[in-house]
Amino acid sequence: MNNEMNNKTYLIIGGTGGIGQAMVQQLVQQTADRPSNQSHRTQVFATYHRNEPNIEAENLHWLPMNVSDEDSIEQAANTIKQTVGHVDWVINCVGLLHTETAQPEKALRQMDTEFFLKNMQINALASLLIAKHIKPLLAKANRSANHPAIFATVSARVGSITDNQLGGWYSYRMSKAALNMGMKNLSIEWSRSLKDVCVVVMQPGTVNTQLSAPFQGNVAEGHLFSPAYSAECLLEVLSGMTVAQSGSFVDWAGESIPW
Repeated sequence: MNNEMNNKTYLIIGGTGGIGQAMVQQLVQQTADRPSNQSHRTQVFATYHRNEPNIEAENLHWLPMNVSDEDSIEQAANTIKQTVGHVDWVINCVGLLHTETAQPEKALRQMDTEFFLKNMQINALASLLIAKHIKPLLAKANRSANHPAIFATVSARVGSITDNQLGGWYSYRMSKAALNMGMKNLSIEWSRSLKDVCVVVMQPGTVNTQLSAPFQGNVAEGHLFSPAYSAECLLEVLSGMTVAQSGSFVDWAGESIPW
């Protein structure tokens, strides 16, 4: 892993999901692998929704966060502020594709208001609310144009309007397209008001997680990634980002995706 990733404070939102948990483990491991005579200055904050995971490390701090509740987001930000005072990287890995009672729509007749709004709230609005409350912590990060602070959100290729050949999945596609627009907006605002922060939207590939589990039958052989592989790729792409790439939509290999 890139040396630039040492001695930073990370916030992984959705640290109990497949990709988020893999990121947490890799960031914690990166510190554990370093020589014992080096100070452990890397700090990893990770959020859980309901149950705190039993992953423990000296430099890992679990925080409760419900991304549907702005007060919960603000409380987590305040806890970090009181603990370390700043954040260098924020990665939001939370996403909703299906619930116990609802699946992505194959046709218009399946549209359901409650499911649609839930998609919008979790997939589109949450990242903006997180940015709103994390901004003061990113403002205190030690950063430069070549080594910016990072605000990354996991999106999806199906959120690309240009790339949409199949249709369907109204709520998910629309919420991810809305997320992409929100993050593009944010990158423009912060380029003026919060210098040297790279806002990036990322597509992790099709990953073997609970989110994709019902839909893996259509994935071509060799194209279903493990969470560990996807997390490693995403972290590697982020570690090479400069502030000039703020506002970009890229995949796990760092390739641009059309909006």
